[in-house]
Formats: sequence, C-alpha cells, structure tokens
Amino acid sequence: MLEQRCAFSERGWREASGDQSTWLIALTSIHWREAWKYGERAFRYCQHDLGHAIAALRIAAGLAGWHARMLPDWSHAAIAALTGIDRGDDYIEAEPEEPGCVIAIGRESPVPALQSSVLVDAVQQGQWTGHASQLSEEHVQWTFIDEIAEATRDAGRSDPALRLPNPPIQSPDHPITRLPDREIVLRRRSAVALDGRSSIDASRFFAMLANVMPAACAPWDALWWEPHIHLVLFVHRVDDVAPGVYLLPRHPLAVDRLRAASARNFLWEPVGDTVPLVALVRGDCRSLAQRLSCDQEIAGDGFFSLGMLADFDRGLEEHGAPFYRHLFWESGVVGQVLYLEAEAAGARGTGIGCFYDDPVHEALGLTGHAFQSLYHFTIGMPVEDTRLTTEPGYAWEMKS
Repeated sequence: MLEQRCAFSERGWREASGDQSTWLIALTSIHWREAWKYGERAFRYCQHDLGHAIAALRIAAGLAGWHARMLPDWSHAAIAALTGIDRGDDYIEAEPEEPGCVIAIGRESPVPALQSSVLVDAVQQGQWTGHASQLSEEHVQWTFIDEIAEATRDAGRSDPALRLPNPPIQSPDHPITRLPDREIVLRRRSAVALDGRSSIDASRFFAMLANVMPAACAPWDALWWEPHIHLVLFVHRVDDVAPGVYLLPRHPLAVDRLRAASARNFLWEPVGDTVPLVALVRGDCRSLAQRLSCDQEIAGDGFFSLGMLADFDRGLEEHGAPFYRHLFWESGVVGQVLYLEAEAAGARGTGIGCFYDDPVHEALGLTGHAFQSLYHFTIGMPVEDTRLTTEPGYAWEMKS
C-alpha cells in the first residue's frame, strides 16, 4: 500500500542526514477514524494506537537487524510539513490528520538524528502528488478533541540529553527482554471473550511482568523519557500467586510516591525476587476489576487484568502539556508488549479503553491528578467466537 507523495532532491536528504543509511517513519492520526464511534474518547484512543505503532515499528526494525528511536526535537509543525498533512488543497474534502512523532531507523545505536529544518525545506520544494481520501460524508463535530489537540501540540525539544538512549531501569536479576518470534508478531490478535476458568503458572506470569519493565533494548529504547506508567494488577488465576490487587512500579521511586499519595491502608508487601511486584490487597478482586473496566466481564475472566497508572502531574510538570500524549504512547507500548507476551504464552490479551476513572482513584485511595489511570488490559484464555472468520493478517507474506 506504499504510495509516493513527494519527490524531492537527493541533495536535501544528504544535507539533512549524517548517515545515508538512516531513514524516517512519521506517524499521524485521523481523529475521526475513532470519533465516529467513541466520541471524545477518540483523542486518547488515537494516542494509544500511536504507542502500539511505536512498539510495533521498533520490534519490526529489530527483527530486521536495525535500530529505531523517536526524535523528540521534531515539532508537530515540522512533522506536518514533512508528511504534507498541512497542505490544505490536498485535504479539501478529507478529514484532517494530526501529527504524532517521527522515528528514525538505522543500522547503528543510537540512530543518528536528522536536521528537521533542512529536510522540511527540501520536502516543501519537492513535487507533491495525490489527494487525501475522505472516510465518510457525514460527521459529528467533537470540538473538545480539537481543543485537546491544540493544547498538547509539541514545539520540539532541544535538550541534547533527550537524544541519548535511556539506561536500563531494572535490577540486574531481571530476565533480559528478547525480541518475540516473528510468527508470534504475525498471529497477534485481540481477545473478544475469555473463558473465566483457566490459569497461568507463576513463572510465566513473572516473565510477562519482567518483559514490560523498561530496558535498554527493543521496544523500550525507542522512547526518550524515563518510565511514567506503572501497573495496578488484579490477579485472578495465577498458580501459586494469591488472588488480589498488586502494584508493578516501572520506576524505582514510584512505590514511595504512590504510597504517599494513597489514603488506603494497603499491605505494600514485596512479592517474588525477579520483578519489583508489591501486594496491596489479597482476596478475590474479579468483581472489582470488572466494575472498574466499565462492567466488562473480560476484565474478571482472565488470568489477570490491570490498569496502567500514569505519574501524571510529574510528567506534565517536567515536560509540559505535550507530554500528555507521550503518557498514552508509553501505555500503548506496554500494551503492545503485553499482547505479544500473551500470544507467546498460548493465551490472548486485549486492551480495554473504557474504564471508570473516579472509581479507580477511589479504589486506590488517590485524589487529584498526581496519578491517573490511562489504559486497562486483560490476559487469559480466549473463547472462540464462531460468528467470526479469522484469516492470516499477512497472507501474501506467509505464502512466500
């Protein structure tokens, strides 16, 4: 489905790039693609999707022996100019696109940066072709989405420290994150229902959790910021792990910050020695998990479900309003890894975008926006829906 939108001078590319083997992928969103069904929630769903895409691209690059990293110095205006989504005449009838981020792909790590101004100048002087296609003729105008997009636009970040890959933020005894098998990537699907009775062994459970911890490897090395997403787990059926509510902090200081912010008298007991898992409450939490995820049974029918809790205020204070999007991107990266971990375990997962924010806060004893739940997820044994037909997602490649 690759199409050429713009042909520009080779000289412009040479002047912008310090390494001629480096190339770029720009990610954008069309809010209407989600808003037709989900209304105001569309903005954050688009950001979730973008985070999933970042992880998928980084893993795909790794499987091909390449590296990938996000370029934080690219402003949204530069991304719009690079991709041509700011060309009004090409979008006369089509729904507008929103710039997301730019990812550099290269053979070396860290991948060299490219000078955005030089490349944008070359592209703007290039030969453009094509017009955007319209998704639908009728629309509902969700002005709130436009307001959020405007308030979170990124002017780019010039701090050179942001251009360095993050060091591993994990203990030496954590398992080393590995790239998934290619077949796992190709067969990854979302569960539509879980059986509510199967369990998973503890070793596999802890391996899953280890692989969502940040590390200096794919896909985590594609991100430029330290972790702000932590997992509140609702454990239902994990062999040798008591049912209950647990916390997996993905930053060394998160436990102390969460403990200070919570008004609940939780246990705060460390569990196991491979990941920094903390027990908060022990007991059957299936009804609680289901209630918090918009009363969806799938949240209580798996091995476990979870909420992704963002260190919200701290992130915005440190990096400004545009970091609001990055928090959702990070949760999407976590979700993509969980999808692949579920497939590798012979199970299946699914992201849950609908949940009740205030009840999540109440259950955890949190007030204000110091921490905010951004995304939920569940993993278990899928129940086949015989009304659906499933075919290979990349059938032409599977035959080659």
